[in-house]
Amino acid sequence: MTGALRAAATGMEAQMAQIENIANNLANVNTPGYKKSRAEFQDLLYETVREPGAATAGDARSPVGLQRGMGVAVVGTQRNFEMGPPQVTRRDLDFFIKGEGFFVVQLSSGEMAYRRDGSFYRGPTGRIETIDGNALQPEIRVPAGASRLHVSEDGTVSAVVSETERLQIGQIQLATFANNGGLKAIGKNLFLSTEGSGPPAVSTPSQIGVGGLLQGHLEGSNVEIVREMTDMIAAQRAFEMNSKVVQAVDHMLQNAAAVR
Repeated sequence: MTGALRAAATGMEAQMAQIENIANNLANVNTPGYKKSRAEFQDLLYETVREPGAATAGDARSPVGLQRGMGVAVVGTQRNFEMGPPQVTRRDLDFFIKGEGFFVVQLSSGEMAYRRDGSFYRGPTGRIETIDGNALQPEIRVPAGASRLHVSEDGTVSAVVSETERLQIGQIQLATFANNGGLKAIGKNLFLSTEGSGPPAVSTPSQIGVGGLLQGHLEGSNVEIVREMTDMIAAQRAFEMNSKVVQAVDHMLQNAAAVR
């Protein structure tokens, strides 16, 4: 019976992790470029009482074995990098990636980070950067006299300095990875490359395997509220069932202790 208690306890812990993951997805339903995640489960080790095919009476062999499960564990969180819906903003420094790719920004530590969130701002020196002051890479500076910016699908950035004059001031580049799921989320809509993701391949937008840019739009979160609510109800029910197992085993142990 103690095995049932342990298994039920791991089930309750795993469903709590699932609820926490769903809560984080729902909290970021309006976060630009957010990618939903899901908890990955695996059953734990088994206690093998009798091996399948073990000898029984005479020369007979058992067609099945006897194993007792130890429960379940959360072994990882998988992030879904499916593209979110475009949202119209009409801002010159809002960009939507139509396909694969990440914007490259430089952190204050000098390390490179990557993001799908295409909202950028003009810094005090004219540098294009995130709201946290992380510079877009390669660095682009907007001249003081520019009234607005024009960014083409291939990432070419031009400053409109007059009604008849445009000045090309830079080129936005995008990074792609062999395995997006291996990226490490560090908050603030940023990811870091890891050995699991592989090194970034930086190239011009609209190339083969790289998405193009759409100015004046942002990528919305890919969280599906109805799906998350359905998963939350399922996790809640599973938690309740595991708690019922604990109550049932406790009741059985009380009855066993009362036997004289």
